[in-house]
Amino acid sequence: MLKFKRRMQDSNHGPKTYVAPGTRIVGTIQGKGSYVFCGTVEGDCDISGPLTLAEGGRWKGTIKATDIVIAGTVEGDVIGEQRVEISGTARVTGSLAGHSIAVAEGAIIEGDIKVKSGTAPVTFQEKRGTEAQAQAPTKIHAHS
Repeated sequence: MLKFKRRMQDSNHGPKTYVAPGTRIVGTIQGKGSYVFCGTVEGDCDISGPLTLAEGGRWKGTIKATDIVIAGTVEGDVIGEQRVEISGTARVTGSLAGHSIAVAEGAIIEGDIKVKSGTAPVTFQEKRGTEAQAQAPTKIHAHS
């Protein structure tokens, strides 16, 4: 029997390209495949594949990818062609757009949320985080 996983972080998309903590990238990033950013990026990206901004990671610019998981800090827009997942440790100053959007309790979003499928954003409780994250409220204002 085929079993589907609810969260993108739980799925496997093959080999990943990692950008280590302490690394700083300035400029435009384009590519195909799965990317995990743990450092700092100043610039825009257009990735054909899943992108994760890990907890502690920072991004200043527009993030565009097929599927996106944000656990760090973003100053700019986040545009997912399919799914966008915002973890409880995330802080986004900018708009979110995607076919489906899930926001964990404790996440901070300062900007519009645009769900392309027409359904409301989904909230979930981060089970891998701390108790403080699980107890923190999440406020979502959706603009479809």
